[in-house]
Amino acid sequence: MSDCLAPLHSGKLYLATDPEIMKLQSECLQLQYEFNHTRPDEPERRQDLMAKMFMKLGKNCYIEPPFHCNWAGHFMSLGDNVYINFNFTAVDDTYIEIGNNVMIGPNVTIATANHPENLADRVQGFQYNRKVIIEDNVWLGAGVIVLPGITIGKDSIVGAGSVVTRDVPPGVVAVGNPCTVRRPLRDDHADLSQ
Repeated sequence: MSDCLAPLHSGKLYLATDPEIMKLQSECLQLQYEFNHTRPDEPERRQDLMAKMFMKLGKNCYIEPPFHCNWAGHFMSLGDNVYINFNFTAVDDTYIEIGNNVMIGPNVTIATANHPENLADRVQGFQYNRKVIIEDNVWLGAGVIVLPGITIGKDSIVGAGSVVTRDVPPGVVAVGNPCTVRRPLRDDHADLSQ
């Protein structure tokens, strides 16, 4: 990894407009462009591109294009059996760790980048980043937004349209804006539509 990328993972302010950072980012985005312009009958090509795009790619991962990431997944790790539906957006300016058997619904956003409240710093383009962790067996419903620094615990479900502003513990159903825990997971195969 280039030394110029160290500030992205430091949690401290840095200038995202640094020319060296922007050059490396542009190289990553070329792969994302290629991925998003593959044909439905090119699954092998998609897998080859994903292997180049992601920091770590587990087995049996599938992403529905289009897929939008600041770094095309360069700082993202995917476990095994990850499914990501249409229009996934990741502000992946630092690490996003996605575990095994994770399902991500359409139009989900995961953001790691933040900007300072200090106006002088903000208008100069400074930002800082916080890692996001999505543990094993998590299901993020359609339209979920996960903010920087969040961990979503193993086995949990985050309901559609939720804005996750705080960590979600393992084994719960959480929903809302802001997202709050509603109950533990059911183990009785109940019809959740009722």
